[in-house]
Amino acid sequence: MMINNILIFVLVVFISLIASLVLDKNKTLLGLKKGMKMFLNIVPPFLNILILVSILLFLVPQEIIVKYLGPSSGGIGFLLAAVIGSITLIPGFISYPISAALIGAGASYSVVAVFITTLMMVGVVTLPLEIKYFGKKAAIMRNILNFIAAIIIGLCVGWLMQL
Repeated sequence: MMINNILIFVLVVFISLIASLVLDKNKTLLGLKKGMKMFLNIVPPFLNILILVSILLFLVPQEIIVKYLGPSSGGIGFLLAAVIGSITLIPGFISYPISAALIGAGASYSVVAVFITTLMMVGVVTLPLEIKYFGKKAAIMRNILNFIAAIIIGLCVGWLMQL
């Protein structure tokens, strides 16, 4: 099934590229150059964080991950994932491989959902900048509400995974 999806994706990309080349060769080549430049800029931080997570997963025994982030971790797992996600400044595209590695090491889907949601929606590190542009009350309220929403999303994911 996944092979079929990959083939369909590659086919659509290839056909779109040919169509774009026919319509405007210069814009297509410029777009390809910009895309390659963006890709090359993304690769170093992606690899660095992937290596760090791999080392961390190697050093931390699976039993510890299961204990604190697994299905039976309860509120402590949610709180730990929420706090780590809130204070970590990781690009979104890197959070998915990290999440897959955590799930592979025994973390529960609900805890990982809390981690990803707080990572994307709560910004403790960026709070001073947010306060500067949006004001103290709006920035703090947004972060508090998103923190609560992340917990609710984690609970919903946990409930859905049990169905």
